[in-house]
Amino acid sequence: MTEQATPARTSARAAAVPALLLAAGALCLWASSRMTWVRIESSDGLGVARTTDLIGGTWAAATTPLALALLAAIAASFAVRGWALRVVALLVAVVAVAAIVPAVQLLATDVDPDRAGRLAELPDRADVTHTEVLAGPAALVVAGGLLALGAAIALLRKASVSTGLSSKYAAPAARREEAVKRAESSEPPSQRVLWDALDAGDDPTDPEPGDGRHDQDGPGGTPGT
Repeated sequence: MTEQATPARTSARAAAVPALLLAAGALCLWASSRMTWVRIESSDGLGVARTTDLIGGTWAAATTPLALALLAAIAASFAVRGWALRVVALLVAVVAVAAIVPAVQLLATDVDPDRAGRLAELPDRADVTHTEVLAGPAALVVAGGLLALGAAIALLRKASVSTGLSSKYAAPAARREEAVKRAESSEPPSQRVLWDALDAGDDPTDPEPGDGRHDQDGPGGTPGT
């Protein structure tokens, strides 16, 4: 019972960890997409200066779709196995990088006033006089991307764990066939082989006829050596 429970707990943990990381990463990306990334001040020369906030969904339009992609990856992580799960892990890593790049660029470089003006839909006569970057929301995206990268690594580990468990807990017919093959070889039987032989309906402790152990001295029998 304990031997079966331990792999089961390992498999459950391998499935839960990437799902939690993906959910946390998606939440970070979605929350950041609703926050202000860039604040600009503009003037058209006719009135007072105007302040415009650009949220993450405007400055980095892919942030929200990438968050949805991470949520979709949660369902995929439970639906696929083997090489397909490795493909999902690769796609999650690509999504993470795609989310991190614009946030890092914003934090590492100056804001382009022309781009800020276009995204703010300022009139042609208006000029951007000042820009301000709010680092918190961009840093939140970086954190979400790192969580997604961690999920990609966890998915790769899950693919390896599921492969190992599937081979260890094969179908009964396959295990019986393996037990027969091992019984025909000269390898000493292990405890697992003995149980597989019992499952196959054979008694591993019963010697085969002709191996010498059935021969015994006595009336009607062949004299022993």
